[in-house]
Amino acid sequence: MARLDKEKEARLQPKRIQTAIDELQKLGFEIYNITTTSIQFQFKGERVVFFPYSGWHTGKTIVDGRGLDKLLNQIRNGDNL
Repeated sequence: MARLDKEKEARLQPKRIQTAIDELQKLGFEIYNITTTSIQFQFKGERVVFFPYSGWHTGKTIVDGRGLDKLLNQIRNGDNL
């Protein structure tokens, strides 16, 4: 399913990507792959993928969910599966 408002996505996507990068780097994470739609980094030795526009995050060492704040809370607290 395509995004409903492509102009809004095009406007917000770069800002959300940069915010996510900044927040993850503040916590000491090295981001090893950045695309126009996602960010990848390692957490507890496993790949985590975050899609800043939708907020979706997934990976073996985290609980999948939605929202940058929820992702940051998980990795700050070490909450995982």
